[in-house]
Amino acid sequence: MVKVGFIKIGNLGTSIVVDLLLDERADRDIDVRSVGTGAKMGTDEAPYAAKLMEWDPDVVIVISPNASLPGPKAARELTKDKPCIVISDLPAKKAKDELEEAGFGYIIMTGDPLIGARREFLDPAEMALFNADVVKTLAITGALRLVQEEIDGIVAQIKEGSGKELTLPRVVATAVKVVERADFSNPYAKAKAIAAYNLAEKVAEMNVQACFIMKDKEKYIPMAAAAHEVMRSAAKLADEAREIEKNSDSVSRKPHAKAGDILSKVNLLDVPN
Repeated sequence: MVKVGFIKIGNLGTSIVVDLLLDERADRDIDVRSVGTGAKMGTDEAPYAAKLMEWDPDVVIVISPNASLPGPKAARELTKDKPCIVISDLPAKKAKDELEEAGFGYIIMTGDPLIGARREFLDPAEMALFNADVVKTLAITGALRLVQEEIDGIVAQIKEGSGKELTLPRVVATAVKVVERADFSNPYAKAKAIAAYNLAEKVAEMNVQACFIMKDKEKYIPMAAAAHEVMRSAAKLADEAREIEKNSDSVSRKPHAKAGDILSKVNLLDVPN
């Protein structure tokens, strides 16, 4: 049985469900363990990754915002000689070459945006609502399926046990790439999904301004609020895309079989095969 380990240092929208994507019905022949550090992602939190390594996983996924920061870097260095995939957001793109040279795989989620982390604006309810909108957008547009399929590909390689070096994913998950994974049948649904993902990318830009650049609260509070409204609009657009597919009974579903094969179906009453 393949052992898949997840190190969650800090939080992305993807972090909330990433370890559930591989075994949605809890009956697959893999074993999954996760170690998390909550919202914090400094070098003090990174050593908790060593706890996961005591379990001796076959592959490790390190997921965090901005993988170029010292905390996420220290966490992935603790994965030792295990195959490791880094999942991060757009700021990690500047570390892409470094990750590749060090032998890490990566999935850079350009549409998994920074939250509006200003004390005057962000409370626990707002945090939860923002992440709910992010997860909905990523799920419908195909971004989470991309993550799931790329990790599934590594699990399949490990199962084969050919002795060859694993081919790790190295993907910048742009709108065009993620939407192709969603298998939309209606071009209007596809267009709405592309629009939703691009809006999510814009949210990150706005929140960078609100969190790190603007110093006047009369400016950064409305900017953070505006960014969260854009994220809400992105989730609505994504939802509209899925409703179009539901109306024509053409939602693409790809459940896992017990052995891990990805099955497929479109019509609601069909059996996946």
